[in-house]
Amino acid sequence: MAFDAGMLAASVNEIRNIAVGGRVDRIAQPSRDEVVLTLRCAGEGAVKILINSGSNYPRIGITGAAAENPEKPPMFCVLLRKHLIGSRFVGIRQLGFERAAELEFYGHDELGFPRTVYIITEVMGKYSNLIIADGDRRIISALRVTDFSENNKRQVIVGAKYELPPKQNKADPLRATEQEFLSVFEKTSPDVLGEKFITANYFGISATVAREIVFRATRHVDTPIQFCDAETLCKEFFAVINRIKENSYEPTLVVNEGRPCEYGFLPLLQYGAAEQKSFETIGELFDAYFGERDREERTKKRAADLMKFVSNAENRLKKKLELQRAELAECDKGEKFKKLGDLITANIYKIKKGDKKVKLTDYEQMNDDGTFGEVEIELDERLSPSANAQKYYKKYAKLKTAKVELSKQIKIGEEELEYFYSVSNALSHAETLADLAEIREELDAVKYASKLQKKQKNQKPHKPVVARFETSGGFTVLCGKNNIQNEYITFKVAEKSDWWFHAKKNQGAHVVMLCGDREPDDSDFVEAAEIAAYYSRAEANEKTEVDYTKAGNVKKPSGCKPGYVIYRSNFSCMVTPDPDKISKMRKNK
Repeated sequence: MAFDAGMLAASVNEIRNIAVGGRVDRIAQPSRDEVVLTLRCAGEGAVKILINSGSNYPRIGITGAAAENPEKPPMFCVLLRKHLIGSRFVGIRQLGFERAAELEFYGHDELGFPRTVYIITEVMGKYSNLIIADGDRRIISALRVTDFSENNKRQVIVGAKYELPPKQNKADPLRATEQEFLSVFEKTSPDVLGEKFITANYFGISATVAREIVFRATRHVDTPIQFCDAETLCKEFFAVINRIKENSYEPTLVVNEGRPCEYGFLPLLQYGAAEQKSFETIGELFDAYFGERDREERTKKRAADLMKFVSNAENRLKKKLELQRAELAECDKGEKFKKLGDLITANIYKIKKGDKKVKLTDYEQMNDDGTFGEVEIELDERLSPSANAQKYYKKYAKLKTAKVELSKQIKIGEEELEYFYSVSNALSHAETLADLAEIREELDAVKYASKLQKKQKNQKPHKPVVARFETSGGFTVLCGKNNIQNEYITFKVAEKSDWWFHAKKNQGAHVVMLCGDREPDDSDFVEAAEIAAYYSRAEANEKTEVDYTKAGNVKKPSGCKPGYVIYRSNFSCMVTPDPDKISKMRKNK
């Protein structure tokens, strides 16, 4: 659902109850449109407020996800740090029932004089913005500055006083009365859908919430006004509005086929039998719904050149292999040329120079009537019979050699394609800038990175940060998200007695369960196998076969590309990875 004014009211209420009074300790800007404020709050410790002003997933809320700082902070982040670090968060309010909120901070300037700074977030889809304003609400800076050339109705200019976007010609649902609702209902065309009736007359309500109101009133989401009972619809409408007025929220996530598909500040009954998960806080709901989406979006932005390079390499190799396999199929005709040469040699006395073709008996071919078949052979009239035979033998020899070489090249191409599949899988699971840097380093090591961005000079070598999990039996499980991490945990961290897991016949993570002198239970093996299946190219929520063996049985052949290993004496099991279960086992997020 769109982040509407009701959801903003729920998030603002949660931030007010948890974070007000905290002192700004750190500020990060992981991406151009996202800012994370870390506050130190008495009794709560570190509380992080995430503000996303992008067009895809704009929102504001408390988050438990780790914020990653780029090596060089953007200028907007520098400004935020200048004005907010060390100041106290004294309040937050929603601006009317608009999708805009104002955060107030009290601190001191460089000379020690007290000052108030406002952070105004506008959560309005593609028009979302984040604005820094002084105590008089004059704009100091903004993520998106808008002047008269871009918008003649409202400008966001440094030095100008902040103003809300122009009001829509709709009613404020928080101030509406039942009489007004029923009066508007009577004037509405009977063919209008109930959902459209609500969103057209009241601002701040998303289509999802409007459909939910209609569903609760009529048991259908697409009911026209003529089939709605006015009083029932009015009752359900104000039941939802009163939730917002009373700050009575039930954060709910709708899950479809294992993936979050919708969220709301109240249960969404319109989705029927779909799984619905309840959360204690709005922040936990946002992390569950947006966490994977944010990671995928950040990876796409930061690794655009990598993804393009890997995708182009995969497509190039697929086309090349297709052509080589077609050529290999043509090589099977070589035996036919050898046979023609043999026939000419055996019947050389019947052929004279200047013949363009000759028909010869094929003693290897028997017709249905018991007679031998005949073969018509094309000849080069300029050549002697023996030279024509040699011509066919040369074609045979050429195709025979080509068959051997093509088989070698196809094998090399298939191995190269498998390698790029492993890189593609690593990109799909990359979570941090360090993960992407390792993939670039790997491609550079195997001489594939000439067209990519060059590595920064004097870059210090670092120890790979692998994903860590803990099984129900208390065993630590390490998971490599790319080939550098895979080799690190397999050959530098794992002891010979530890257990090693990998999805069978699939590119994916090396997973190591550290055992020490303990023996894992069956449940520990299953959970480690599920992690290996989840971080592979296998389809999500699909049964996947996973091989596992002692780490001492895993070897890397010399000269092979990063991540390629062989192993022996392995066991196998079938598992179906559960993303929620794996997320709960994760220890370093």
